[in-house]
Order: sequence, then C-alpha cells, then structure tokens
Amino acid sequence: MTLEHRLNTVIDAALGSRIIGCVVRVNQNGQTVFCRAAGYADREKGMAMAVDSIFRLASVTKPIVSTAALRMMELGRLQLDDPVTRFLPWFTPMAPDGSVPAISLRHLLTHTSGITYDVPATVAGGLSGPNIALEENLRRLAQVPLAFMPGSRWAYGMGIDVIGGVLAAIHGSTLEDAVATHVTGPLGMKDTHFHVTDRARLTVPYADGTPPMPMGENEPVPGRSGGVTVFSPDRIHDPNAPQSGGAGMAGTAGDVMKLLEEFSGAGKLLRPETVAMALSNQIGAVPRDPADPGKRFSLIGARLEDPHLATSPCPVGTADWGGAYGHNWLIDPTNRISIVTCTNTAFEGCNGPFREEVRDAVYG
Repeated sequence: MTLEHRLNTVIDAALGSRIIGCVVRVNQNGQTVFCRAAGYADREKGMAMAVDSIFRLASVTKPIVSTAALRMMELGRLQLDDPVTRFLPWFTPMAPDGSVPAISLRHLLTHTSGITYDVPATVAGGLSGPNIALEENLRRLAQVPLAFMPGSRWAYGMGIDVIGGVLAAIHGSTLEDAVATHVTGPLGMKDTHFHVTDRARLTVPYADGTPPMPMGENEPVPGRSGGVTVFSPDRIHDPNAPQSGGAGMAGTAGDVMKLLEEFSGAGKLLRPETVAMALSNQIGAVPRDPADPGKRFSLIGARLEDPHLATSPCPVGTADWGGAYGHNWLIDPTNRISIVTCTNTAFEGCNGPFREEVRDAVYG
C-alpha cells in the first residue's frame, strides 16, 4: 500500500464524523511527497477546504515565535540564559515561597518557568480573554504567582507569550514586526500573521461532537484529558487583542511546512548548530507530563526519547506538538520527514486519534 493510499484512507475515514476539514502535508528530504485538502472549510456554506485555506494556528504559533528568538540569538540580540528582567524589568512574578526568582528565556521557551495557563480572567491566555495590549497583558500576568520555582518542573503555559514581549521590546516595535523581520518574511510565510490576510480563506472552527458543530464566541470545549478550554474565534479579527506569542497567529499548512523545514535538514535561516540545539532535550530529567510518556522537551516542542514508551514508530529525536484549534506537526530530523496536519476541528485534530493515525500512515 502506498503512502498516498494509506493517508487517503485515514483522512477519508475521519471526514464528516470526526474532522470537518483538513490539509495534510508531508515532506521528505525537502520535497513534497503528499499534499491534500479534504472536507469543508465551511460546512454550512458548502465551502470546500483548499490547500491555501487559513487556520487559526493556536499553539502552532509557539515554534514560530521560538524560532524568531533563536534567530535573534544568532544575531547577538539575546542569550537563552538571559533573565527576562534584562528586557522586561517589571516582569517579576513571585515564587510559591514569596521570593522573586530569576526567570531565564530558556525557562520560558521550555515551559519550566513556573508560568502556566492557570491564570485569572483578567489575563488573556491566547485563545480568549480581554482584548488589551500585549504589554498590559504581560504586566497582569506578572502579578500571578508562579506555580513552582523556575527550573524545578515542567508545566505547559504562557512562557512563549512572555518571550513575545521580550522580542517586541528588543525589536522596538510589535511582536508581529519582530516575527516578520526574523522568520515569516525571510521564509516566505506570507499568510502567517496575528491577523487574517484574506477572510475568504479563513476556515470555520468546529468543536468535537457527533457530529462536530461550529464554535460560538467564548465557547467552552471539553478537553480530551479533562478540563475545559474557552475559544474566542473572533479574536483573530480584533486589532486590540494582545499579540499572543503562544497562540495568536493565523496561517496556512504550507506556511507551517516552511517553518518545519528549517529543522528537518533543509533550513535556510538558522545555523546547523542552532537547529541541533533547538531539537535537543532542554529540560534534562525534569519531570514532564505523565500523559505524554517517553518524551522530554526541546526549544520548539516535545522531543521523543523513548519510542517504545511513547508507542511511536518515529526515531529518537523526533519533535512534535499541536494547536488547540485542531492541528499537529512533526519533525523527524533522522529521516528528514516533516508532517503538518491542520484541521478545523478541536480537539480531534490536535490530540485525538487522528494525530496518531496520520503519523502511523506516514511510517506504515
């Protein structure tokens, strides 16, 4: 059975019941080996998905902003072990013991800072929350106590939002301008912004269900492993929303693939030694999420360390992560394979079975 047949079988089986629409792209050795748009960008209007459909990227924003930080590091504008207060002197959240510990940029990039997504409603977490300026949002976040001492644990959170504030401060402008200068512009990611370049190509987001239904504004969607995430799809149209480095961009699957190729051996932007460092285990033996076994964390996403424990066909060193609106990506630098799966269905496309089905079809 060919790669194309395996992937088409997986996609066709999910369409309608679990996934409303998707764009799946696979590259190997820098070349496209599979690209398909399937299903609907807008089911209710009968609008078919297209390869250049635009998605709300959610946490797929994170590796884009992290790559901008890496590029600025190469240019000597920052160092990963710099304290955040070098750039944002007012960002001094307290630790659980009442002290004010140093938080490094590396802590922020690797989610070991003690900053989580458990924030009050006055702070915009990226997918929802008040529409205020980025600096004001981070000043409010700085008043939220840390969940633990930096470097002692791993917990997913708003660290990349703070990185975004750092990059904007260094650049002397907006985060959008910093990312465009250092990543999306040089890589030709023309549709990737903190706003939508073409509303006619923007996909409608859907929430898990039988069948999945369109999301409303400020819609609470139950997660796959507990908890509820509130989505505000209209934020992408609001210029007053903070430019969330953790979840605020929109873009196409093709643009995301251009970013992944930077880390799978076909890079044009970063030095090889920077790529190797970015993909390495950056948290050592710091405990990670028990729901994601066999993985540590790099500077851009999870890093596979134990394929057997993770029940993964990929080799050690493979990186992956997702986006809550329904996306997932994977970089296998050993085999030079990159996979982008963008869907408009949360959470199935992010951390539902569709993620592993696509991956296993590629490696089948």
